[in-house]
Amino acid sequence: MAYRYLDHEADVGFEASGNSLEEAFCEGAKATFGIMVDLRQVAVKKTVKVQCEADCIPNLFIAWLNELLSLADVNGMFFSAFKVDKIEEGSGRFIVYGAAKGEAIDPKKHTLKTEAKAATYFGLKYEIKGKRHIFQCVIDV
Repeated sequence: MAYRYLDHEADVGFEASGNSLEEAFCEGAKATFGIMVDLRQVAVKKTVKVQCEADCIPNLFIAWLNELLSLADVNGMFFSAFKVDKIEEGSGRFIVYGAAKGEAIDPKKHTLKTEAKAATYFGLKYEIKGKRHIFQCVIDV
C-alpha cells in the first residue's frame, strides 16, 4: 500500500443565517446536526425542551448548540427540527428558550456521518446585514 490513514483532528465550520435571531439559531442547529446525520431521515417523534444562557448573543449561540448536542447525547437522539420560543435579556445575561424534535438514534434507519463533539469559539462571528442575522462557528468533530 502506497498510503496510510493517520489519526487527525478535523473540524467543520459553517455559516448560519436567518431573518430573525431565532431563525438563525435554528439554522445553526440544523447545520450542526446535519454534520452527524441526514436530517431528512430523522422523524420528529419526541420533543425536548432547551434552555441555556450566556453573557452575549454570540456566546449564547455556542451555548445553544452545545446544549443541543448534550441533550441529544443524554437522550440517545438525533434532532432534525428546532424552535426558539424566545431570547430574552436580563441582568447582563441572555437566555434562550426553545425545543428540539427528533427521534432515537437508529443506525439501520439513519445514515450516520461524523460525530459532532462540541461547538467551539474558534472562528465565532456574529453580524447583522440588513435584516439577516449571520453566525459563523466551528464544530469540533
